Amino acid sequence: MVGGLAGACQRLARLHRPEHRQRRLALLDDPPRRRRGLHRDRPEHGARQRLRRLEHPVEGLRRGVRAALTRQDGVVRIAIAYDCLYPWTLGGGERQYRAFAEELASRGHTVTYLTRRQWDRTTAPAVDGVRVVAIAGPAELYDDAGARRLGPALGYALALLGHLLRARRRYDVVLVSALPATNVPAARLALLGSRALLVSDWLEVWSRARWRAYSGPVLGRLAWWAQWLAAALSPVATCHSALSGRRLATSGLRSLLVVSPGLVFPDDHGAPRLAVPEAEAGPEAGATRVVYVGRHIPDKQVTALPAALAHARTRLPGLTATIYGDGPARPAVLREIERCGLSAVVSAPGFVAREALDAAVRDAAVLVNPSAREGYGLVVVEANAVGTPVVLVDGPDNAAVELVDDGVNGVVAASTDPVALGEAIVRAVEGGAALRASAYERYRELARTGSIAATVDGILDAVAERGVRG
Repeated sequence: MVGGLAGACQRLARLHRPEHRQRRLALLDDPPRRRRGLHRDRPEHGARQRLRRLEHPVEGLRRGVRAALTRQDGVVRIAIAYDCLYPWTLGGGERQYRAFAEELASRGHTVTYLTRRQWDRTTAPAVDGVRVVAIAGPAELYDDAGARRLGPALGYALALLGHLLRARRRYDVVLVSALPATNVPAARLALLGSRALLVSDWLEVWSRARWRAYSGPVLGRLAWWAQWLAAALSPVATCHSALSGRRLATSGLRSLLVVSPGLVFPDDHGAPRLAVPEAEAGPEAGATRVVYVGRHIPDKQVTALPAALAHARTRLPGLTATIYGDGPARPAVLREIERCGLSAVVSAPGFVAREALDAAVRDAAVLVNPSAREGYGLVVVEANAVGTPVVLVDGPDNAAVELVDDGVNGVVAASTDPVALGEAIVRAVEGGAALRASAYERYRELARTGSIAATVDGILDAVAERGVRG
């Protein structure tokens, strides 16, 4: 079986040709189509024929998915595989996959969530309509620098392989997170010859340079090839930004690609605050507060905030800030606050309760997120949902900028240079009530077309298309 898989990978590599890339890129670079919703793209017809020939289990897979989708009860048995579960671990991916599971279960499908145990053995998690299965034990997923550790990633992939080998007949569809990429080859190997359809979901797709910067020259190169292999082995791939779609289209992917219309959660955000927040009673009269929400890791570039705030205060003397979150970069953030002389006007309380965080974002004049790397940009959506504009930093790995029209729902700074980022903060604050109103309207527009429900619709459509048409 392993030898056959290796041979298939070699033949897939021969399909990696420029003419197949250009058609995908043309579709992904079409903004009107991006706004309308989901992209679906395939290789040229000849490549599809070759792919069909080398994937001998596909015919059985088609029959299995077709049977699931045409059963009288219409129920699809779906497994979602991700090594974290919200709220036991916090993050956009955790929230996304839980929302997928709950949405699918609400439609009457049979949903199993395959994760690692993050809770006490006596307090099993309860997710409405979803069976949660801990296929791996607890582990420290991140090192001291905030990077994913290789050991837990491989351990979860092996656990996923073992579970799916034992339970391959229980599922019609297995949706596996491609972060880490090792999950995809494990799931594909386990499902070879079965009727279950594998869907790989990509929170992010990284460039070679990003992998080298993240993992070093040796491990970074291996990680990039693992990502390429995961794409090559994906019968259906889904992602959530045009940036990720372009990178998948020029990597190993040679099958159905779906770029979702968005990830707007069905949360009750409450009424937006469209008026300019009232000045705070605090260290300075007429204080205007900006906030940061997120982990303190190098990729988030949160250490650039204090110097940018110091510059912005030369234009807006009443500006204050709260930097929420925690992580390995927190000591450096605190040192920067002290170095810039901002201890009286910038606070860093760490993590706080969700209710307090939501209130802080609603009451802020601006949410600043200087991150260099985002796979989607959920923070933009959630800030705009309550009328709060955002400030982002442009960069080759930041898909969140796709969600911002400069001057409409936020401002995009050219870099984290203190002057560039500071001036962007000033522009957003000075946008006042008009910018808050247009930010909320942009959220309403996205919520109509880019909800979790719409994305799940697209995934099920892709499953049906692959199952019926191959």
